[in-house]
Amino acid sequence: MSTTLFLLSVSFLLGLLGLVLHRIHFMSILICIETMMLALYLMMTMFTSFTNTSTSAIMPILLLSMSACEASSGLALLVATSRTHGTDHMKNLNLLKC
Repeated sequence: MSTTLFLLSVSFLLGLLGLVLHRIHFMSILICIETMMLALYLMMTMFTSFTNTSTSAIMPILLLSMSACEASSGLALLVATSRTHGTDHMKNLNLLKC
């Protein structure tokens, strides 16, 4: 395992650990998810450059577009919850309310 791949794996796991442990603010959840997606994107890009196959070259681009869609919908949810609830604390959100 190369050093770069090890560091990317550790960054993905740190993002996952932050997602599990620090669920106080909605913004911190979105940042942890973006960290995980960035690590996945870099790992897929490294895999594509190592294997030199044309069939797997589209995968990092698809992951990047999915990440952009996830970020935009996450920020839209952040704006909507901060307007309706006044804060982005996760304790104030109740999923049973309509």
